[in-house]
Amino acid sequence: MKKHNYSAGPCILPQEVFEKVAQAVLNFNDSGLSILEISHRSKDFVAVMDEARALSLELLGLEGKGYQALFLQGGASMEFLRVPYNLLKENGKASYLDTGTWASGAIKEAKAFGETVVVASSKEENYNHIPKNFEVPSDADYFHCTSNNTIFGTQMKSFPTTNIPVVCDMSSDIFSRQLDFSKFDLIYAGAQKNMGPAGVTLVVVKEELLGKTGRNIPSILDYEKHIKAESMYNTPAVFAVYTSLLTMQWLKNQGGIPAIEKINEAKAKLLYDEIDRNPLFEGTAVKEDRSNMNATFLLKDESQTETFDKMWKEAGISGLPGHRSVGGYRASMYNALPLESVQVLVDVMKKLEVGS
Repeated sequence: MKKHNYSAGPCILPQEVFEKVAQAVLNFNDSGLSILEISHRSKDFVAVMDEARALSLELLGLEGKGYQALFLQGGASMEFLRVPYNLLKENGKASYLDTGTWASGAIKEAKAFGETVVVASSKEENYNHIPKNFEVPSDADYFHCTSNNTIFGTQMKSFPTTNIPVVCDMSSDIFSRQLDFSKFDLIYAGAQKNMGPAGVTLVVVKEELLGKTGRNIPSILDYEKHIKAESMYNTPAVFAVYTSLLTMQWLKNQGGIPAIEKINEAKAKLLYDEIDRNPLFEGTAVKEDRSNMNATFLLKDESQTETFDKMWKEAGISGLPGHRSVGGYRASMYNALPLESVQVLVDVMKKLEVGS
């Protein structure tokens, strides 16, 4: 039976990427060696890293605009630490928007470095919306936000205009929708949502932003050292970078971000329309802030949970339970999830309604 993978991350990737990377595990570039055993300094892998860095900038429309792309390790959680190390000046101030678990994690790390202002938070409402009409202090060294909140199913539809550098954690919606990415000075994203397997993080940073904190930055945490070493300061996550490259190539062949955005909007509309129509279900996020990547919803009558769970599992659906912070269900609809899979879930929801 075909599986419909709604896992929040690590998550679904394109089938053709699996096929290509599986071949590379056995024999990469007809070298007689596996992608898992080649040297990261080999000509073949250096070409992979160079193309991956270039293609990420191309897809975001940032090539030739003063940005550098890096493939680093430690996940987005490491960037919670690296960002203030590289951007927060000694005796400076950082500003953060608190919209969920990962945003609050970033705030915690920044507070260890200096004054950290939380400009707004939706924590008291269990992060069911994105705060609006907040002010970003003009004297802060940077403003940090999280574009999509995987756990709570909310997504920023607009971003503040400010005269200070803007940093964004785009881990769960990068490459999924069109934005003017030049409005961001630093973007980071764990690969395991829309790009590749766990183990590598994409960082895109405007180079002129760096080297201004007055801090003594440990080498492994210094963006400038990683840029100088072309993402090879230490041994990169070879397999994860290669798989990310294949996924970005797949995205480019689909028509890039503009094409995938249309598909993502169709998937989200199909599922949210059913959540709103079906009297058995209700969404957990405020409608205007609903995420196109992660739809969170509840069964109004929990006594039907066992029946519903049995039905979606029998339909080949996987990864649907919600995070414990919200409960209920979470349908993660990343780039590689086909519209067909969303229709299968919607059909199960309709069937439950008919049988109740």
